[in-house]
Amino acid sequence: MGLLIPILMGFLACLIGGLYVLGAFRQRRPGEPPLDKGIIPWLGHVFEFRQDTLKFLNRMKQKHGDVFTVQLGGLYITFLQDPFSYGAFVKEKREKLSFTKFTGQLVKKAFGYEDTKNDPETHHMVLIRNLSGDSLVLLTQAMTRNLQNLMFHNTDSATNQSTWKEDGLFMYSSNILFRAGYLSVFGNVPPESEGNEEKAKEKDRTESDTLFYEFCKYDQFFPDLFYGVLSPKKKKETQRLLTFFWDALAIQKVRNKDNISRWVWDIQQAKAEGGLEESMISRYMFVLLFAAEVNIGPVSFWLLLFLMKHPEAMAAVKGEVDKVLKEMGHEVQPGGPLINLTRDMLMKTPVLDSAVEETLRLTVAPLLSRAVLQDMTLKMADGREYFIRKGDRMAMFPYSAVHIDPEIHPDPHSFKYDRFLNPDGSKKTDFYKGGKKVKYYTMPWGAGVSMCPGRFFATNEIKQFVFLMLAYFEFELKNPDEKIPEIDVRRWGFGSTHPDRDVQFQYRLRY
Repeated sequence: MGLLIPILMGFLACLIGGLYVLGAFRQRRPGEPPLDKGIIPWLGHVFEFRQDTLKFLNRMKQKHGDVFTVQLGGLYITFLQDPFSYGAFVKEKREKLSFTKFTGQLVKKAFGYEDTKNDPETHHMVLIRNLSGDSLVLLTQAMTRNLQNLMFHNTDSATNQSTWKEDGLFMYSSNILFRAGYLSVFGNVPPESEGNEEKAKEKDRTESDTLFYEFCKYDQFFPDLFYGVLSPKKKKETQRLLTFFWDALAIQKVRNKDNISRWVWDIQQAKAEGGLEESMISRYMFVLLFAAEVNIGPVSFWLLLFLMKHPEAMAAVKGEVDKVLKEMGHEVQPGGPLINLTRDMLMKTPVLDSAVEETLRLTVAPLLSRAVLQDMTLKMADGREYFIRKGDRMAMFPYSAVHIDPEIHPDPHSFKYDRFLNPDGSKKTDFYKGGKKVKYYTMPWGAGVSMCPGRFFATNEIKQFVFLMLAYFEFELKNPDEKIPEIDVRRWGFGSTHPDRDVQFQYRLRY
């Protein structure tokens, strides 16, 4: 009996400690947002959240209002869903809300990359310097060149020009844009290594195609990898894919390419000067590739689909493309030289810009998350204040709070190509909710210090692809009356959404 009591006491202490770690004893304190832990210790609401993030957050907002804290897999996350208060989130000091800590944990978990000597400021400046200004002009030129290689390489014969080709729109768009983007960033096979330029271009096409299909496999695993619920079999395959990309994008191999972007050169140089091992720099190259190319193919799919489903939108955008070509002295002719699609030309497309922004509003749904590094007070636009604990996280899901809010965007689930145009054709930036102007009326790229630095390059890639499709090809849906696919709910929170099925279309050269 004397021995049993200490054993029971030890067991009880372990049980209480375990329950504490699992968050069973956490209670809402005065001044904190409403707390909803769910019924499962530690896991909380994670299963419902994963199953359909949009549906879950809408339910929580209806229950608790526009600020609430939920437990998800051992984390306490406070969601801010008031668009007027988004400034308090995006402008908060990094000493209190950290995007860097969150992304550092993610890239280690998902890509096997870790940089203990990382300097966020230096890294951010490298991105800004290489994804804007003159560097963006060079990237745009490279993208045009590589799109031409991929889209027109088998259109020389009269038969190839007039024959309809069939494909899945999602697969076609994703394939072309991933491969062209990869080649534009990481460079081309040198002609001298293959004997001539045509063989080098052919090898670019073959190698980039192989890379694309391996990338698709990894991307399919990514949501489960993010949540840590991969099966042992999928974990093994994910590791194989990571090893494949670490080898394919190894610095020593990349250095042998022609036309490598300044972006890649500067990143690898900055990492090397910071003392990072070359093997880890090679791992970072896959992080860079994933971040640069994972979203643009799906967005282009949705944009082309919306244009084909809305003839008035197709006519307006196609008319603008023809107008730009005429103004710039370009003419698309059978057997003639391919047009040199420049950044200056892309700057003359307000209708296409509006259609792109409308597509982003409807189909891009990032979850913007920050680690809370200090106890802090969240000050709402209407004067309310909430205490947020150190060690928690804060997050916003602008898709539900802004993108599909019917007050901000009337008829929010409909595609309106001119939603972001004023009557005079200029860009529309004034949107209102309850009579008050909304500053953050769309947030597909995030906001504040963590706003995607590659957004200009990504937008250019999408526009270049769609511009060339409209200039050179006839294309139409195989089944015009088929309903637009639903969004795959597994992709909520991961940037651009995917359809729950592909859509068949056919295309051929116009001339």
